[in-house]
Amino acid sequence: MLRAALLMCLAMTLIPLGDSAGKALTAGGVPPIFVAWTRFALGALLLIPFLSRRHFSPAALIDPRLIFRGLLITGAILSILTALKTEPLPNIFGAFFIGPLLSYVLSARLLRERVTVPRSALVVLGFLGVLLIVRPGFGMTPGLGFALLAGVLYGSFLTASRWLSTAAPPRTLMLSQLLTGAVVLAPFGLTAIPALSVPVGALVVVSAAASMAGNLLLIVAYKLAPATRLAPFVYFQIFAATGFGWLFFSDVPDALTWAGLALITGAGFAALALRR
Repeated sequence: MLRAALLMCLAMTLIPLGDSAGKALTAGGVPPIFVAWTRFALGALLLIPFLSRRHFSPAALIDPRLIFRGLLITGAILSILTALKTEPLPNIFGAFFIGPLLSYVLSARLLRERVTVPRSALVVLGFLGVLLIVRPGFGMTPGLGFALLAGVLYGSFLTASRWLSTAAPPRTLMLSQLLTGAVVLAPFGLTAIPALSVPVGALVVVSAAASMAGNLLLIVAYKLAPATRLAPFVYFQIFAATGFGWLFFSDVPDALTWAGLALITGAGFAALALRR
């Protein structure tokens, strides 16, 4: 469990790093559809050197279940990149974090994973930490609507990842979702190529590499432990997102934000202590 928890924390750091690069791109005028497509296409190219022949399983790559899982993460990434174009990082990730709560419920009901009152309370506690950061009361803007859609798709993706964790090796699962996104988004991404420059190219690579690495670690973590036990650690993503918001976009957390971060990380490590 400790190894799975550490992998989750690292994954939840890399994924917001990729989204921060994506926000810098979309805020600079690069179309979200192009950023999403390059994230999948470049991610697949970056992953190939780490694959052996057994990872290129034709049966797995055309498995409808894996394609469905790939479509979930494709929709989630496209939605959150669209939201990040107009909304601040804390608001986006606050709405987006409906995903882990949905994943916890779906894993319990659909996968019959064991649920206990203390673990359920810790997931809710982590979500309350998110609410302290976001402080709901905001109106339903189109950007927040896309963030909520991203959260629903991502929560479903997390559950599907647990469901299919034994269907193929982790790197095959990663290759499947990257190829699915690259193929589905190619017709749109190729028609939205912006003016290329060194800064744009560097941000595109960071966006793709960080997202690919984070999601690969996520797959490995879900292979090591049930989703219901790892759910509190998903909230570490908001901690990383707030840090990157301060570092890259000068968003300085206030006292309530720090209190929310304390609740989130406290819930995650309390879940680890409860498991022990």
